[in-house]
Amino acid sequence: MLRDALLIVIYAAIGAAAAGLLGMGVLRLLRNRSVTLSLAVVAAVTVAAMLAGTMLVAWAMLLSDHDLWVVTTVCSVAAVVSLCVALALGRGVVRGSRALTEATRALGDDGSFTPPAAAPTAELAELGRELAATSTKLAASREREKALEDSRRELVAWISHDLRTPLAGLQAMTEALEDGIVDDPGVYHARIRAEVARMSGMVGDLFELSRIQAGVLALNTTRMSVYDLVDDALAGAGALAKERGVRIVGERVEPVPIEVDGREMSRVLVNLLTNAIHRTPADGTVAVSAHREANSVVVSVTDGCGGISPEDLPRVFDTGWRGTGARTPPAGAGLGLAIVRGIVEAHQGRAAVCNVPGGCRFEVRLPAAV
Repeated sequence: MLRDALLIVIYAAIGAAAAGLLGMGVLRLLRNRSVTLSLAVVAAVTVAAMLAGTMLVAWAMLLSDHDLWVVTTVCSVAAVVSLCVALALGRGVVRGSRALTEATRALGDDGSFTPPAAAPTAELAELGRELAATSTKLAASREREKALEDSRRELVAWISHDLRTPLAGLQAMTEALEDGIVDDPGVYHARIRAEVARMSGMVGDLFELSRIQAGVLALNTTRMSVYDLVDDALAGAGALAKERGVRIVGERVEPVPIEVDGREMSRVLVNLLTNAIHRTPADGTVAVSAHREANSVVVSVTDGCGGISPEDLPRVFDTGWRGTGARTPPAGAGLGLAIVRGIVEAHQGRAAVCNVPGGCRFEVRLPAAV
């Protein structure tokens, strides 16, 4: 009895294995064909494996002609019905796959993706969710790319304008000096030096911004007190504030230790203070504070510019942004705040701006030293 059972298992395994190996070969030949054909082959191989195993066992048992005919008929009918059912169920998978393909084609055409309402399998449903998430990321990336391209286009236009004006003045002054029609050449020499210095500053800002955007800004960090950093920046901006009649006050500047590149962070504070002084009316006040919040050091500069329009707030740190009205400087390419954000983010920090009564506050949040 045990021997007969073992023989039945062996013959059934041989028949099913032979059909399975044949099916694997067929699938390998058809690996670049449609999923419909692959599903049909899988269903046919499954049924063929069952049929081959059953028929081999029936033949090995030496059944009578009648019994062998019955077994063959039953197996054949069952195989045909099973194959039809498998193909019918596979059509749903094929339809779901085609619907997902059509939705994915839209992702390549116009960037939008809407997953099919109902996926026939968990794998296709998961693939649809992943494609939807990818579509969202691509849309955000396209928006950032468009905003960056717009800012670059504006930057080129503004740089061209800002360079054309002083270059025209330099040309006129040099021609006047060459023709000898100037009563006091020293005045023209001073103006030429001032214009050259201003253009050199613009070129320096462009070079700094290019290093930041290329990710090659090298930082030489050292441990220092934020009090000393703010004090040096206030001393450097004192002359400009006095010239424009603006008062600078230090409010709650705590001696909190930080690890930063002193030169780069000084540039950040000088840029913020210079912007604040230019945009604060005479007899106004620019307030500077620095304190610790949890694991961060927050340095803020508050001016009296009258505030920034809500639609402009998200663009304040964009390359080339100069704003409108009271926020528009008399000169410059709108690079200062973009440089501020780049340097702060290179220090693993964050720069932000918000409106306050009478003006706006720029905040620089940096990691506190351990």
